[in-house]
Amino acid sequence: MVSWITTAIIVGAASLFLVVPFVMFKSTPRVAAKSIYEFVVNGADHKPYDLQQHKGHPLLIVNVASQCGYTKSGYEAATALYSKFKDQGFTVLAFPCNQFGAQEPGTEQEIQQTTCTRFKAEFPLLEKVKVNGADAHPLWAYLQHTKTGIFGSAAIKWNFTFFLVNGEGVPVARFSPGTSAETMEKSLLPLLSNPKM
Repeated sequence: MVSWITTAIIVGAASLFLVVPFVMFKSTPRVAAKSIYEFVVNGADHKPYDLQQHKGHPLLIVNVASQCGYTKSGYEAATALYSKFKDQGFTVLAFPCNQFGAQEPGTEQEIQQTTCTRFKAEFPLLEKVKVNGADAHPLWAYLQHTKTGIFGSAAIKWNFTFFLVNGEGVPVARFSPGTSAETMEKSLLPLLSNPKM
């Protein structure tokens, strides 16, 4: 009897974890595009950041937050991959987002100082964006509908959701928060030798 109740509680809690992201945000509209290069993004300084400069090279795009339970592991994974493969043209693009538990309340400048000081992150930090809902940045709307998550859901579930993009600007993999650098590296390696994969 006790084990049945325990199982029911665990299943119920897991179901709640999966459902919460769906009810938190209105659905994100689909965006028609062939690649990420069709989108306009801004850097942390609010000046245009040209995604075309990364054409021909794989990218890892991630929504970041400074006060999240995944902050340390997420930045460490991104930094490890960037440090290891930056000389081959690979980079990480980090977009601060305050939509999940208000865990990224600072300005881009404050966030940049934190990431550089605490995590020695050298990859580009871009403008703070929304990643879900009607006001989601079009790039993030494209990413989430091109590579859906668990159970085919498009919505971004939490901070540190990673999208691996090939050299043609097309998302080829999506990784949940907490995914290790080693796991992502397995998907990245083929793209370094063949950008069209």
